[in-house]
Amino acid sequence: MTRSAPDFDRKMLEALVCPQTQGRLDYDAERQELISRNARLAFPIRDGIPIMLVDEARRIDEG
Repeated sequence: MTRSAPDFDRKMLEALVCPQTQGRLDYDAERQELISRNARLAFPIRDGIPIMLVDEARRIDEG
């Protein structure tokens, strides 16, 4: 099955911050998420568009 979703524009990452902490985000290309390590949240990227809503984010636990 081929993926038809457009790629995330990495230049956009420079302008985005975590909506909860206002901190830096890391791009996870494999999962198509933006990761806020300080907030421990992963924001999904859908059809090339980051969904920067805390309610839509996945909680991450880093051991």
